[in-house]
Amino acid sequence: MISDLFLNGGSTLSFEVSPPKTEEEFEKAYATLQKLADIRPDFFSVTYGAGGSRAKNTAEIASYIQNELHVPTLAHLTCVGSKAADILNVTAQLQEAGIDHVLALRGDRPSWMSDEQFKGRDFAHASDLTRFLKENTSLHIAGACYPEKHYEAPDMDTDISHLKEKEEAGAEFLITQLFFDNEFFYRFVEKARAAGITLPICAGIMPITTAQQIGTTVHLSGSSVPKTFADLVAVHADDKEDMRRAGTDYAIRQILDLKAHGVRHIHLYTMNRPKTSREIAEAVR
Repeated sequence: MISDLFLNGGSTLSFEVSPPKTEEEFEKAYATLQKLADIRPDFFSVTYGAGGSRAKNTAEIASYIQNELHVPTLAHLTCVGSKAADILNVTAQLQEAGIDHVLALRGDRPSWMSDEQFKGRDFAHASDLTRFLKENTSLHIAGACYPEKHYEAPDMDTDISHLKEKEEAGAEFLITQLFFDNEFFYRFVEKARAAGITLPICAGIMPITTAQQIGTTVHLSGSSVPKTFADLVAVHADDKEDMRRAGTDYAIRQILDLKAHGVRHIHLYTMNRPKTSREIAEAVR
């Protein structure tokens, strides 16, 4: 059980993966997941389509990882575009597949959702989803957190108070949004602990291996880019393999610094890339 991994005082290295977008991509996805499983992560998390658009794919991939590759798996679950009945339908699929851990997220507003639909949604916040799952299912629930605060929060103190609500609603551990400056993480953890949040926190690290990621993933996450990292991208952006190696090395150095500061749980945003994930795992274990 994933939650038990945080009880013994040890460390964890876990991987996030994304399900294929089309049926034709599944066979390739299975081969990629096998390569990632061979690296022996402590658990996987599987992302969820916007507004639940790929819920079936998430359940299928999560089931494959847990039941065929025998690695504990956490399925992402978003609620922004879902009614309570939709959530129970998805959780029934997950539990039927043997998946008993979910990461409860609000998710980004789907493009099809009108202002009226957004205001009248069943779940306004991830804490509402967490509470609903705790009351209506037997699932174990993880929550997301934001070392640089959620982009909608007016300040960090407000964001921390919302995080405390997730813990009180039933979250059992936390996974952070990606970040590139460890000082943000250290300050965040200090504030969270001062606010009485006691949950284990997994530090989310994404190796940036192409310059294009800066303009897409990083922009969407709201994470700031320190000058040292921006300079690295500027130097290596024109050479694909050089950029991959430089981004991998930056992630390794980030993780080693976290471990040196006593951080025991690392969650790697793999982008479904086994080669880079293996290099990082071998360097930090």
